[in-house]
Amino acid sequence: MKLKLVAALWCCVAGLASVNAQSYRLVIKNGHVIDPKNNIDEVMDVAIAGDTIALVAKNIDGADALQVVDAKGLYVVPGLIDIHTHHYWGTNMDQQYMNGPNAFPPDGFTFRNGVTTVVDAGSPGWRTFADYKKQTIDFSKTRVLAFLNIVGEGMRGGVYEQNTDDMDPRMAALTARRYRDYIVGFKVAHFEGPDWTPVENAVKAGELAGGLPTMIDFGGSNPPLSIRELFLEKLNPGDIFTHAFGQLGSREYIVDLETQKVKPFVYEARKRGINFDVGYGGISFAFSQAIPAIKEGFYPNSISTDIHIGSMNAAMKDMLTVMDKFIVMGMPFNEVIKASTWNPAQMIKREELGNLSVGAPADVAILGIRKGDFGFFDYVGTRLEADQRLECELTVRDGGIVYDLNGRATPLNVDYRSYLRQENIRRQTGNGGTRPH
Repeated sequence: MKLKLVAALWCCVAGLASVNAQSYRLVIKNGHVIDPKNNIDEVMDVAIAGDTIALVAKNIDGADALQVVDAKGLYVVPGLIDIHTHHYWGTNMDQQYMNGPNAFPPDGFTFRNGVTTVVDAGSPGWRTFADYKKQTIDFSKTRVLAFLNIVGEGMRGGVYEQNTDDMDPRMAALTARRYRDYIVGFKVAHFEGPDWTPVENAVKAGELAGGLPTMIDFGGSNPPLSIRELFLEKLNPGDIFTHAFGQLGSREYIVDLETQKVKPFVYEARKRGINFDVGYGGISFAFSQAIPAIKEGFYPNSISTDIHIGSMNAAMKDMLTVMDKFIVMGMPFNEVIKASTWNPAQMIKREELGNLSVGAPADVAILGIRKGDFGFFDYVGTRLEADQRLECELTVRDGGIVYDLNGRATPLNVDYRSYLRQENIRRQTGNGGTRPH
């Protein structure tokens, strides 16, 4: 019995030694790599060691890897970054996107779309962020970051979001500094009055927090407040105008409906450093705004979903569907990838993300093109036809495969799974550090 036990232990040790002898945790071979930061747009291999990118090169030997993915005929891109989402889910039925039923946990809807990082767009405020972190950030495999709502309660709904007395830039900035690993900026949303207080306080919070950007969902005033004044007088360079292609009566549009041209001051705003985000949502995107803009070459800085319970089951669907719509409208494919990876990483000042540089976090999406007969529509029913659409084949988060649609990865051996468990224990106990979400 003792001999058998010794033999079993020796096999385990030998297996782990073999694991440690391997150069790479994962090699992705033969895929068309698009990495906008590093100007890569060709067939390359990608090697991952631990939780970081180890090498991007031609003909990396798969024999040096514990696991191999053949990505021939597929696109290999950085993990997608969706900078407008809502994940402060809960069961308080009288609330909305703050601990309420309109939001949902992220993991079931991110990895299957190649999304590895989400940024919650203002669901929590400074009063509620600690609870949001415990409830969502700490329990998600997806990297979850957040724009902090300038309203202390966050997106609780109703009169709470109209309370200018709860829009405290000092407390918001203090909360952002305390949770600097997770909070990337501030958010203004759902304010209905003809009042600049929410915008001014959010911008002030960004300045107090060391130059963090503000994302603006520009309210519902009637008559609408001037977006020219917003862009050129109220916001700072680096701030973000979301729902950029919306066409609602309570907001001014960026495309003039008579001339079918982007308004000249919008170009002036972009030149000044204002960023334009899609933030698709339920009714916050219209082809009547987007098609003329794309035709003119006015592309969004970032593509995002504004995903919540309502929008995911309406015209929006998911991140890849929103990307598909911009491809169908004529936005170049590499620009769509850039607006879904490297651009948003820069906008939220997380430049370690959204790229495949050596040493970067190993977040990767492998995308295929499905041929067929498809239709993409907006909330008023305008429909564009297409003969192809994006499909996520495989997603890597922090070096590990978290989604594999068709079993493209070679199997892991049992010894390596044991090794990974030991690695997780080592990190959690502080003997190697942990990477912030």
